[in-house]
Amino acid sequence: MEMEAKFTFDEMWEKILDCDRKYDGLFFTCVKTTKIYCRPSCRSRKPKKRNVEFCFSIEEAENRGFRACKRCQPEIEQSPYVEFTQQVIAFLMDHYQQKIGLEEVAAHVGMSSSYVDRLFKQETDETPRSYLEKIRIDKAAYLLANTNKTNLEICLETGFQSTSHFYKVFRDLKQQSPGQYRKEKGAGRNG
Repeated sequence: MEMEAKFTFDEMWEKILDCDRKYDGLFFTCVKTTKIYCRPSCRSRKPKKRNVEFCFSIEEAENRGFRACKRCQPEIEQSPYVEFTQQVIAFLMDHYQQKIGLEEVAAHVGMSSSYVDRLFKQETDETPRSYLEKIRIDKAAYLLANTNKTNLEICLETGFQSTSHFYKVFRDLKQQSPGQYRKEKGAGRNG
């Protein structure tokens, strides 16, 4: 699956620490010591970082000898639209650096734009556009904390078309400016 190239180990680790539901189905947390795999949103006690590896499908986890968590039950689909939701999220993750609209997402899943918008919102409580912005801001936050790239470089690399929109969305989602976030996370230079 292409998703492997889109996440670093540390990004996936952050998502499981946050119990971030929007990444469920895109990867699975495998705990080497217990031989259990979980969804990123699992509320079970978090393992030590050194005891974790990640898989990108249930089949991969089970082929490596892991069994499903009894708490989050990652092997059970929770909605008849899980595959649709995962297809949309995977498309957004694969194309977050590009200028994409609802029409491209709808073409990818073979449905009308209005149906994709309505069904995705029903399943995630967000529109594809707001979800895409969260993906972009998550990636920007990671780059701010872990690189010396300027805010402008990060803005453009994460698919934002204007710096003012980048700053507005970043502040809305993180409750601080990119510069404040970078200072708080203590990495990189001020950009």
